[in-house]
Amino acid sequence: MKKKGYAVLLILSIVFAIAAVKTTIPNADAGKDCLLGYRAHCSFTPVSTVICLALAAACCIVRRRSFTTEG
Repeated sequence: MKKKGYAVLLILSIVFAIAAVKTTIPNADAGKDCLLGYRAHCSFTPVSTVICLALAAACCIVRRRSFTTEG
């Protein structure tokens, strides 16, 4: 049986991954162009995308190191 924190870290990694994808979605109502040259959902794309992906990766690493059993 998995420990209690496993589910929390799994959900966090999924949320951060979804947020990373969502930052790149084009949005015509955006106030200004992103660094990639188009109006994205987040005007800090690709910086915000990299931050979200790094957070998702960090959650995966912590989850793997904390809940892997050596056998």
